Amino acid sequence: MVTVNKSLRPLYRARIGNREVVGPCVSVEEHYYDLVDLPCPPIRFKEPTPEINALREKEKGSWKALTIDEKKKLYRYSFCQTFSEMQAPTAHWRWILGNTMLLTSIPIVIFAIIKANFFPPLPESMSDQGKKQLVRWYIDSRADSLDGGITSKWDYEKNQWKERPYLLMKSK
Repeated sequence: MVTVNKSLRPLYRARIGNREVVGPCVSVEEHYYDLVDLPCPPIRFKEPTPEINALREKEKGSWKALTIDEKKKLYRYSFCQTFSEMQAPTAHWRWILGNTMLLTSIPIVIFAIIKANFFPPLPESMSDQGKKQLVRWYIDSRADSLDGGITSKWDYEKNQWKERPYLLMKSK
């Protein structure tokens, strides 16, 4: 167990108030925690009240004399949560998912704003009509007919395709 310098003791003792220290602590400072792995925190959850003090005196006798409500009050005096409350699912995943979606949407929105306002519109040659005109220009100029280009697949005598080139495979 780590011992704390006596001069530091009042500083962190002021934070826990009048709560009773009931066991050794994992860290230097005694503080309350609810963990399944460490089921016994080093201090009580609540400060003692006259009602709790009376129940503590009654607790020293037979536990059969205590009612269920009194046992629950004594439990809540020492602990904040039960094991089933500690292990219950939380909605923390929703918070993580929401923040992840928010952080991924920010760059997408910035990109859309930049694309709409700062980039020039696409040239006419990128439209379907422009692509058709470009292919027709290649055919008319007989470009790349020997190298296996797009014009090598055009039959100039019949004025039609010998085989449909890969670039024009998409048909609507």
